[in-house]
Amino acid sequence: MTRIVAGSAGSRSLKVPRSGTRPTSERVREALFSRLEHLGAVDGAEVLDLYAGSGALGLEAASRGAARVVLVEAARPAATLIRSNAGSLGLDAEVHATTVGSYLSGLAQAAFDLVLLDPPYDISENDLERALTLLVPHLAPEAVVVVERAKRSPEPAWPTTGSGLSRFDHRTYGDTAIWLAEPGAAEDLTAGPDTVSP
Repeated sequence: MTRIVAGSAGSRSLKVPRSGTRPTSERVREALFSRLEHLGAVDGAEVLDLYAGSGALGLEAASRGAARVVLVEAARPAATLIRSNAGSLGLDAEVHATTVGSYLSGLAQAAFDLVLLDPPYDISENDLERALTLLVPHLAPEAVVVVERAKRSPEPAWPTTGSGLSRFDHRTYGDTAIWLAEPGAAEDLTAGPDTVSP
């Protein structure tokens, strides 16, 4: 069972697609959003959830007080289920059944404060880099970008075009790796990642 962790819809269940998605676990969402709320990155924020899948990340942000949440999911059945979940939970969410590339190339309008990317584990590193490059022009100056990957995955190749993106945090939770980045020129970060025991 997948549930919203906290906020206005806390502890309420989410329906998830029978296949094709990998919802972020409650434990990882709880840890991630604790970090994001510490950074002041959720309440009142314009949030974009890319590769939304079940919608668990974006709807968690909506439950926790985000001002606007946009979810992008290419699989139409999953996008339909996200809309259904949002309606049943009483959460305001804008859902686009399109690819990340199409959304960022033509539909994105806002300057987003928080962007959550949980792409399929089999997405290529080049495809992820292209998505991050397309994302950069749509970020607010103090935006936080979250990339969730398998622990075995390499660090994303942060784009250098425009303002670029630079990583400022990396944490692992069991088999899940979380990367946090912000607009700005990449720096030579040699410190090792923080690891949280499962």
